[in-house]
Amino acid sequence: MAGIIEPRTLSGFMELLPQDQVVFEKIKNQLEKIYLQYGFYPLDTPILEDSRILLAKAGGETEKQIYRFTKGDTDLTMRFDLTVPLAKYVAKNYSDLTFPFRRYQIGKVYRGERAQRGRFREFYQADIDIIGDGKLSIINDAEIPSIIYSIFTGIGIDEFIIHINNRKVLNGLFSLLNIKDYSADIMRTIDKIEKIGRENVKAEILDMGVSEDAIDKILETITFKGSKEDILNYLGQFTGKDETFDTGLEELTSVVNNIKGFGVPDEYVMIDLAIARGLDYYTGTVYETFITGHPEYGSVCSGGRYDNLAEYYTKKSLPGVGISIGLTRLFHVLSDNGFLNRKHENPIDVLVIPVSDQVENALTVATAFRAAGINTAVYTETAKLKKKLTYANKLAIPFSVFINEESAENVELKNMESGDQVTISVDEAISQILAAKAELGKEKFVEMKK
Repeated sequence: MAGIIEPRTLSGFMELLPQDQVVFEKIKNQLEKIYLQYGFYPLDTPILEDSRILLAKAGGETEKQIYRFTKGDTDLTMRFDLTVPLAKYVAKNYSDLTFPFRRYQIGKVYRGERAQRGRFREFYQADIDIIGDGKLSIINDAEIPSIIYSIFTGIGIDEFIIHINNRKVLNGLFSLLNIKDYSADIMRTIDKIEKIGRENVKAEILDMGVSEDAIDKILETITFKGSKEDILNYLGQFTGKDETFDTGLEELTSVVNNIKGFGVPDEYVMIDLAIARGLDYYTGTVYETFITGHPEYGSVCSGGRYDNLAEYYTKKSLPGVGISIGLTRLFHVLSDNGFLNRKHENPIDVLVIPVSDQVENALTVATAFRAAGINTAVYTETAKLKKKLTYANKLAIPFSVFINEESAENVELKNMESGDQVTISVDEAISQILAAKAELGKEKFVEMKK
């Protein structure tokens, strides 16, 4: 007989206990609710794709991190993000879609990178994208921050800032400085300025062969601080000299001016000329979202505008704008720092407890509770009352209901937190439990410590 195999979870894969899984699911459902409020349609794509399709635009670090294998004659790759599968989906179903196409997707992705604290090999992403057919209004770029604002305030993260920039502004600046050929490498470098510091950024760009004068001008520009109006006025000195720059500044100005119309308070948005997003496919507006006072968490929501989503799968021009939230990583950060509201950790509203071996009345009451929208469990095991109450306490079930064998019309309702116990009708019990459930529903899932 084989020995017992020690149960373990692979490094970089998150597995939660039931209480935490409940909170995770509620936060995920809250994101889905907000995405639906903004008119996005749900989408689900396969975890496995033909490698030729999924890796059409991959390269560099992405190719090193993918999970790829063969099954028979088929070369398969597990999706490493939700954007490439979206590109394939839109190209494949183009004639059946209505544009602008607004989709959301919340699903697992896989990256074989080095597992470390807060970084996973299997994790949920929560994405939205708006795809246009040939063109897409810049107003969509201004709507994205309002969705970010609704998401984070909706779950209880009230202190955060959305950093906005436009890559055309940076590309235009590089063109003005006659260093256009270095644009992609410079973008990737300045995007690291918060991590590696100004001097290291300067050193890396110097190594590319860019002049010190040009680097100083870049650094002066991307580190310029002030109000949104101050920054837009500062950028005005470069207008009329490069078409790409002028377009970028016009788009950035339009986005900033229209964000207020979507109901986002001014203090939640700032222009940050150092935000570049390292991925090459971003071509215009870019976003990074940071929790105030916690730069160590990095960006908790990022994205931007791209000119052509599906250029590797179709000749049609499909511009778009979107964002992605690393939901698993965000949940890990919130849990690790004690920011989760644990009142949300139980899906069970009430435990129905028969006081004898006769369970018929208990089942009748439980059915009535469920019909009223109350999540109900019935304790049917033979045990002493103390053990039954211990079960309810260990699971932090807010209410217990005791049922006698004579009648199903009246019950004893016990508030497990306060210890208060009353004999009332089933309808009255339903009203009290629903009222308590409604009050809990008003509370946020996150309680940030001041």
